[in-house]
Amino acid sequence: QVHLVESGGGWVQPGGSRRLSCAASGGFLGFYTTTWYRQAPGKQREVVSSITRGGDKDYADSVKGRSYISRDNAQNTVTLQINNLTPEDTAIYYCHLNRNGEIFWGQGTQVTVSS
Repeated sequence: QVHLVESGGGWVQPGGSRRLSCAASGGFLGFYTTTWYRQAPGKQREVVSSITRGGDKDYADSVKGRSYISRDNAQNTVTLQINNLTPEDTAIYYCHLNRNGEIFWGQGTQVTVSS
C-alpha cells in the first residue's frame, strides 16, 4: 500500500507562488508516473501536471509556463511549483500515483488564492 501525503498548501495573494510537495511511503515514486490533480469548488477534478518514470513532464494549459514539476528520488517526493497564482487556481491539490493499475491518492492540500 502506497501512502501519499501532500503539503505546501495555504493562502496566497494573487501573483504569488506556492510549492506543493507529495511525499510517498510504501512505494518508490521514481518507478511510476506521478500526477497532480486539483479540484475547485463545484468543478470536476482535473489534471494539473505529471512526471513519468523517465522524467518526462506534462502540464495543463492552465498552468503551462508558470509551473514546474520535479521529483527527488532520494527524498521520494514529487514537487509542484506554481507561480503567478490567480483566484482560478484556488482548489484542493491532490497527488496521484498509478502503480501498474493500482491507483493511490493523497488526502489533498488546499490552495486559496485571494486578496
